[in-house]
Amino acid sequence: MSDKIFRIASLTCSYNRKDKTVAFLRSLLSQPLPPQYTLDVYLLDDNSSDGTAEAVKANFPSVKLIHGNGSLFWAGGMRKVWGEALKGDYDFYALFNDDVKLDDHALSKLLAAYKLAGSEGHIILGAVKDFNKDKLTYGGRTVTNWRNGNSDSVIPDETRLQAAELGNANIMLVDQKTVKTIGILSESYTHGLADFDYTLTAVKNGIKVWVAPGYYGHCEYDHGKPWLSGKAPLKKRINYLYSPTGLAYKEYVVFLRRHFPRCVTDKVFKLWLKTLLPVVYEKFKKTEQDEV
Repeated sequence: MSDKIFRIASLTCSYNRKDKTVAFLRSLLSQPLPPQYTLDVYLLDDNSSDGTAEAVKANFPSVKLIHGNGSLFWAGGMRKVWGEALKGDYDFYALFNDDVKLDDHALSKLLAAYKLAGSEGHIILGAVKDFNKDKLTYGGRTVTNWRNGNSDSVIPDETRLQAAELGNANIMLVDQKTVKTIGILSESYTHGLADFDYTLTAVKNGIKVWVAPGYYGHCEYDHGKPWLSGKAPLKKRINYLYSPTGLAYKEYVVFLRRHFPRCVTDKVFKLWLKTLLPVVYEKFKKTEQDEV
């Protein structure tokens, strides 16, 4: 039996949600690890004003705390913390959102799911539910139509892995071979889309993306309706169109051109329809399937 020690770096970023960050870290650091695995916890705090960094230092001294400048957003923060962890040349990188509360033994189950995949060059997605309705919130999606970008959520099976192309990084395990093949999250994105881009890029490069069996924790769905109501002033709607935490217009077009080039014109039209005529779009949206 091999006596190799497999080293895992967990990667998370936080910004002004101290209680959720503390709850996440508590659930992570209480995880039992299988023999031959070690865990180093990295957290980037993007200059939170609510005392997040101080609470982490006080309660979790083992966490490797990295400080941001307050303008990194999610993708920028995750790139920075991942870049720091790369210096340690880990066997695995486990990406987590700081609003996830992990189930007991979630990390052990995730590593067991990785073993089911066999060999190397895999991304494993851990699905999460909401806290109240016991309903899937984040995990993996499979593309049902590459022409228009439609996709469906992958409901986890109890025992087997299921393939996906789009993955949320709420819980995402990435092995070293994947990082050596495609690197880390793309510089093309400020906030959202970077995790979907990463898994799509992985698939294109022969890396398998899997939804692990079962569920791994809880996390509320917080994306809401991805456009502003017609009651909002036009200037505000246009600002939202370009905002990295809104529709991220320019970055979304980059994403589409990279992965769904045949539907760029259609998607751009819908972005402007959401912005200029949201009432019309709302009626139109009722007939659409899930799409990127």
